[in-house]
Amino acid sequence: MFLQVLLPFLCIISSIPFSASEIQNTQIVDDSRPMILFEQFGFVRFGHVSISIKDVSWRSKHPHAELNPSLMGFFLLRESSYGKILNESEYTEHFCVVSSHYVKLLFKFDQLNLNSTYNGTIIVDDPDEYSLVFGNCLPEFEISMDVHTEMYNMNFGRKDFLPAGQTQLPTIYFIFFIIYSIFFVIWVLLCVKQRPIVDKIHLIMGALLIVKALKMLCASEDKSFVRRTGTPHGWDVAFYIFSFLKGIMLFTVIILIGTGWSFLKPYLQEREKKVLMIVIPLQVLENIATVVIGETGPATKDWLTWNQLFLLIDIVCCCAVFFPIIWSIRSLREASKTDGKAARNLAKLTLFKQFYIVVVGYLYFTRVVASAIGAVIDYKLDWFITAAVEGASFGFYTFIFSNFQPKEKNPYFVIDDEEEAAAAQELEDDDSFEL
Repeated sequence: MFLQVLLPFLCIISSIPFSASEIQNTQIVDDSRPMILFEQFGFVRFGHVSISIKDVSWRSKHPHAELNPSLMGFFLLRESSYGKILNESEYTEHFCVVSSHYVKLLFKFDQLNLNSTYNGTIIVDDPDEYSLVFGNCLPEFEISMDVHTEMYNMNFGRKDFLPAGQTQLPTIYFIFFIIYSIFFVIWVLLCVKQRPIVDKIHLIMGALLIVKALKMLCASEDKSFVRRTGTPHGWDVAFYIFSFLKGIMLFTVIILIGTGWSFLKPYLQEREKKVLMIVIPLQVLENIATVVIGETGPATKDWLTWNQLFLLIDIVCCCAVFFPIIWSIRSLREASKTDGKAARNLAKLTLFKQFYIVVVGYLYFTRVVASAIGAVIDYKLDWFITAAVEGASFGFYTFIFSNFQPKEKNPYFVIDDEEEAAAAQELEDDDSFEL
């Protein structure tokens, strides 16, 4: 029975990306789960785990159940030990994960003080990525407790609350803040230079850049304070705010460009408005899920549900942005057969086809490829995933802003008439724009 519960749990925790650990205070109330995951942390040699619990109490679901505190406790668990524990559970009678040979036991509840408290620190002398887990081998008992945890490495005598592999994140985020700030200044100068042909979409794109830059700054300060003190000192609130604005504005820009709004036409069709009205509320809900995931932690009962909700909403939003692009490509394809502007339509179709491919590639890389790499890469290289995702994001922004900037020779505005005949023949012969 325990094996059936343990197997899906281990599979789930191995596939969920965890946010950076810090000083955590968690309240467990009437919880009978056989395993409760608190944190995941990458240790270097001589890392520390400090844990204190108080107000421990339990109640039985059955009036005659016998309490054995030695079957409850906290331990550290390596990902590489999952299979060994499963195998051990199959061949060990009355198996209890707290007593497994493949976990690093912190303490059992028979070691609690008389006032139902515990305070202790252990040193991790075998560096690896560990999960801090509470195990309860008495499913008929519900437990309540207040748990305070601190997991950190020592760096030249100072506590470093960021996991090994994430200590580079403050620098990485700050570098991208500088990059996007310069990007924004260049964009403003370009818009000022081309002021007569600047459209509303260009102003929205500029706002997206500054929001992205501020998000990077907040992320850098957040991680920097967490690294030094274990808490973000309010920078997490600013980070959530700018993440919310960036998420909404990015999807809005992709949809508006995909519809051709402000470039091809000064209005949105009804179906395009509906896409926006679907995506924007979903982005609001997605950001609420992000806050809940970041602020509660995996020990919360509904934490996994919020993760699943976040992934579902993100998939729906990513799929929704493709529709306006496909509609525009089809519309341009049909127009090329009737309006006699073959060269202009060919240029537009080429640009929209490139835009479609880049959007698909960007979303696929940041959602799928990055997660796949993160699942197999060494925990000390976690920073590489962040750098790769932010690098891909910058490349995506560069493509959009360079191809849809306000310029007189933009394919939307000027097409050489001498290209008409050749373009008409190419459109007639080439079916590569069909979706």
